[in-house]
Amino acid sequence: MVNPSAPDILKKIVQTKIDEINLQMQNNDLQMLQACIDKQPPPLNFAGSLWGSEIKIIAEVKKASPVRGIFRKDFDHREIAKIYADNGASAISVLTDEEHFQGSLEYMKDVKEIVISKSIPVLRKDFILDKYQIFQSRAFGADAVLLIVSMLTKEKLQELFELTQSLWMQSIVEIHDETELETALEVGAEIIGINNRNLHNFVTDIEVTEQLAPKIPNGKIIVSESGIKNINDINRIQKAGVNAALIGESLISSKNIATKLKEFIND
Repeated sequence: MVNPSAPDILKKIVQTKIDEINLQMQNNDLQMLQACIDKQPPPLNFAGSLWGSEIKIIAEVKKASPVRGIFRKDFDHREIAKIYADNGASAISVLTDEEHFQGSLEYMKDVKEIVISKSIPVLRKDFILDKYQIFQSRAFGADAVLLIVSMLTKEKLQELFELTQSLWMQSIVEIHDETELETALEVGAEIIGINNRNLHNFVTDIEVTEQLAPKIPNGKIIVSESGIKNINDINRIQKAGVNAALIGESLISSKNIATKLKEFIND
C-alpha cells in the first residue's frame, strides 16, 4: 500500500491514518457511505475550473499545521469559504486531516454547502491511502481528491485514481520530482500538482515548480502547491506554464483574507 521510499514523516502519518480509518469504518461503513453518495448532486468539473489564460487560485481552508500550529484565533471555516467564494477563488481545498492539521470532514461538508450555489468545486486534501477514503470523500461532497505519489505504491495509486474516476470525481496527483512525474503520467493523471515543499527538510522553493512544470506534456493541468506568498510567485509559476496555484497559509494567516486573495488574482 505505502511506498517504501516515502519520507519518514509520511510513514509516521500513515500509521496514524490507518488507525483513524479503522475507527471511521466502525462508525460509517461502506453501505452508509453509499447511501450518502446517492443523495449527493453530481460532482462539479474540478479540472474545468482551472483552465484559462490566467493563473486560477485554489484557496485552502486550513486551520493549522504541525509546524506553525493554529493560523488564526478567529478561524471559522464557513466564513472563510464564503470569503473565498465571493472574492474570486476558482476552487476550494479543505484540509480534512484531524491529527496533524486539525481539519475535519465536517468542515468540507459545510464548505460544499456554502459554495455549491456558485458552482465552485471542492477538493479534499488529506493523506488518502485507502479506497474507503475515496467513497468517504464523495459522501461528504468532494468533487476532487489529492493523491500523493510519494506516499503510495504505483499499484495503489492506480487503484485509487481509477476508483475516483468511477465516482465521477477527479484527482490532483501530487509530485515532488521527475521520477514521481513519470509515475503520475503512467497512471493517467490529468491534473498534476507540484509540491514545492521538500518533505525531508520542509523547505519550500518555487524553483521546484519552475524545473518540473516544463517537463509535463501539453494538455495536462498543472497546479503549483506550497510556498506561494505573493504576486511575484504567481508570475514565476505562470511563466513556467502552470494553470493554478493552491494557496493556504498565505491566505489564512493574512489580516484580511479577501484583500490577500485579490492580490493573487489581480496585480
